[in-house]
Amino acid sequence: MKVKLSERKVKKGTSLFLEIYWGYSKDKNGKIKHQREFEKLNLFLLENPKSKDEKRHNKQVKQLAENIRSKREIEIQSGKHSFINPNQRKIKLLSYFKKLTEERKESKGNYGNWDSALKHLQKFCRENTLLLDVDINFVENFKQFLLTEKLTKSDKKLSINSASSYFNKFRSCINKAFEEDLITKNPVLKVKSIKGEKTKREYLTEEEIQKLATTDCRYPVLKRAFLFSCLTGLRWSDCNKLLWSEVNDEANGCKIIFKQQKTKGQEYLEVSNQARELLGDRKEPNEKAFIGLRYSSYMNVALEKWALKSGITKHVTFHLARHTHATLLLTKGVDLFVIMDILGHKDIRTTQIYAKIVNQKRKEAIEKLPKFNLNISFDD
Repeated sequence: MKVKLSERKVKKGTSLFLEIYWGYSKDKNGKIKHQREFEKLNLFLLENPKSKDEKRHNKQVKQLAENIRSKREIEIQSGKHSFINPNQRKIKLLSYFKKLTEERKESKGNYGNWDSALKHLQKFCRENTLLLDVDINFVENFKQFLLTEKLTKSDKKLSINSASSYFNKFRSCINKAFEEDLITKNPVLKVKSIKGEKTKREYLTEEEIQKLATTDCRYPVLKRAFLFSCLTGLRWSDCNKLLWSEVNDEANGCKIIFKQQKTKGQEYLEVSNQARELLGDRKEPNEKAFIGLRYSSYMNVALEKWALKSGITKHVTFHLARHTHATLLLTKGVDLFVIMDILGHKDIRTTQIYAKIVNQKRKEAIEKLPKFNLNISFDD
């Protein structure tokens, strides 16, 4: 991007204007198209100045024009001016949101949330809505749309946590557009997020894990992977992509060295002997440890049926195994920061959620104390 001071002959003399050059683009045939814009300054130079006053006038006008040029260049570079690259003006909101969604395709859970948010955004706005059309009113209206949208004929609405999640994805999209200088103002900064509700985190007790271990599951690989997650805290995504090359059998035990699918961080996880048994015999380095494990509706149904068959009425999901692992460690007195490291959390506040679960469990234990007929008196 360049801002150039240019001149043009007019009746009043010589008109000064700014030429803003944004670069060039090529069409499908390779033809170059230069992108330029012009700003009139309404400043004029006198033709053939002769007197000192006329020369002084031209000098002052040129200096003023140069100051404006310099200021405008700084404003454009810092995103404070209303000028935007002509190519950027054509960017559609939905197309940009789709691009960001596709970038998250490797992370199925995150991709699913972005894809769901996209579907609601498509219902809300027109296909030709541009990024530049997104102002405070647009943001506020989309927020209200998520809070009030009817999903079914029975007038069922989005849960407050779903609305919060989808609105946060939209906020991330606009924040990203602002960071990439695709918009000059960030309207989401002036609109509050949707506050989610605290949800109860379920977990399995030692007795319930034992019940699952002794109950047959339709898919043995699902049973092995779920129990493995209970004993290691590994997410479904990390269990699913776990390769034998990442499983290191050593003299003093087993260690898994892997990159977390969600955070992309390198992790080193100690694995108990019992958890190692769930992996079975070692295969080729590039083979998956849990062959046949898939994220699908029939696998989820099979997981729930397995739990019910074992006498567990809790809503069992694969992520419940991760909660269970954290809770088991806390009940055994493991330090919270050690658990944070094992789970690969980046913020101790995430791990502290499990401490609240354990506190609730302690309360339940106290309430199970037998009731006695206490024949006491407070009279001294």
